[in-house]
Amino acid sequence: MTTSSKTTRRPLRPMTMKQIEAAARGDLDNPPLTLSDLKRMQRTPQVKVIRRALGISQEDFAARYHIPIGTLRDWEQGRVAPDQAARAYLTVIARDPEAVNKALNSHQRTGR
Repeated sequence: MTTSSKTTRRPLRPMTMKQIEAAARGDLDNPPLTLSDLKRMQRTPQVKVIRRALGISQEDFAARYHIPIGTLRDWEQGRVAPDQAARAYLTVIARDPEAVNKALNSHQRTGR
């Protein structure tokens, strides 16, 4: 690209928060979420994020936490959402994966 063919770029015009909010409210195809929308939404533990943070394969995650591999794949691919008990279990795994692993698999090391 030669110097003569370059276009002069103008700096972006910054928007205030008020202008950003007004523009978002004006988008009829994708309006911003309201507080009631946010309250209705459930936070679901993302099993794929948890597994990747642990740095293990689907097979290892399924074996370590006693989850059928097909169920794990269904959750990760969004075909099925974890039920309430599974969401609670995933939350515990996310918060303390080693404690869950130890509780579930300590009998394998001790020979019980």
